[in-house]
Amino acid sequence: MASATQDTTPDTTPVVGATLEITDVDQVASNLAKMSVPESDEPQQTELLESSHTVEVKLADLQADPNSPLFSVKSFEELGLHPDLLKGIYDMKFTKPSKIQERALPLLLSNPPKNMIGQSQSGTGKTAAFVLTMLTRVDMNLKATQAICLGPSRELVRQIMDVLMKMGKYTSVTTQFAIRDSVQRGQKVDAQIVVGTPGTVADLIHKRQLDTKHLKLFVLDEADSMLDQQGLGDQSIRIKNVMPRTAQIVLFSATFAEPVRHFAERFAPNANEIKLKQEELSVEGIKQFYMDCKDDQHKYEVLVSLYALLTVGQTIIFARRRDTADEIARRMTTEGHAVISLHGKLDSQERDTVMDAFRTGKCKVLVTTNVLARGIDILQVTLVINYDIPLDVAGRPDPETYLHRIGRTGRFGRTGVSINFVHDRKSWEEMHAIEEHFGKQITKVPTDSLETIEKILKKALK
Repeated sequence: MASATQDTTPDTTPVVGATLEITDVDQVASNLAKMSVPESDEPQQTELLESSHTVEVKLADLQADPNSPLFSVKSFEELGLHPDLLKGIYDMKFTKPSKIQERALPLLLSNPPKNMIGQSQSGTGKTAAFVLTMLTRVDMNLKATQAICLGPSRELVRQIMDVLMKMGKYTSVTTQFAIRDSVQRGQKVDAQIVVGTPGTVADLIHKRQLDTKHLKLFVLDEADSMLDQQGLGDQSIRIKNVMPRTAQIVLFSATFAEPVRHFAERFAPNANEIKLKQEELSVEGIKQFYMDCKDDQHKYEVLVSLYALLTVGQTIIFARRRDTADEIARRMTTEGHAVISLHGKLDSQERDTVMDAFRTGKCKVLVTTNVLARGIDILQVTLVINYDIPLDVAGRPDPETYLHRIGRTGRFGRTGVSINFVHDRKSWEEMHAIEEHFGKQITKVPTDSLETIEKILKKALK
């Protein structure tokens, strides 16, 4: 049986040596580690969220006017991109920059390069923005690593690479994964763009398989998740400390807790900052329900009774522990339901196989842990079930991870539904704390009548 620990450990490899350049980092990392430890988010979408979100820009040059037309574009042509890149963009059905791209791309692509800290909800084109920046910065004639992009989980890294391959398909760019089992011992990595997890990238650098001396761009996707986790934060800092000081540092995430933001500002000094107004990062647009079960066993029985509804679109069921995820999948499979589970204890090939089966729709129901709470974008996901309410490492309800979890549904303006399971006073109080945090009531659905449950949820899923 899998370990009964919370699954907050993505694909990382321990690293030895390397001194830290940022002073007090151990203290900062220690403080951050006491906060929430969620796990990973971002899209390969072609349909971006159309909205009237206000984008706030704070320029590192305080004398400059952030509202100047110099810092905004309405078309990709205005950016002066190579024709091969424009072909890739239009192939992906992008017709014009999204709200965040309008403001971020001119700043990301300006010369001399400036650091950036970007905050924007999922589905707004963050991935496309930093992928386009990497492809623009690379000298296609130089056969050396010039851009490194880190994501906190294997699944997110594969998703970023998918966007990179699509956008760069008409260019001669060379790319390489840096995730567990992707690089052989002793193999030199000289691809122009490397996309990987912090542990594996740091290990390749330490073993001199990856040279950073030509690096122009260092991107952290879901940056808050990585800087918030002590191991990932340390590894990211070690990578930063062996790259040229002239390298552009870009941090992107949907959320930045205040202590993590301060750390980010030290990690990417003198950065331009761009973000959606904080109140826009919310649970609006996702219909939230809860089901009050009698006990743990009844919770499972209610879940099984919902199976027909779970397969209307696709469903992600979030459990707190790996063994819970495995047990749900095992029991439901034994009862004849097509369910798969995914967590950090599976080996590389198993994780890829499971994710591919879910992404292609071969399997409609995925039981997972926080490893998929962030950044994974699958358009068909219409329902998210919190089998367990997310908690931080101190055991307190974790609104940020909750927001990321339920954000896996209702992607890009579609209808989304989330259901929270509670089964005792403690779990009810945990959910109520989440409810109070967002100031939005979560609607109770009765558990004693399957007919009533179906009627309510089918209406919500329309």
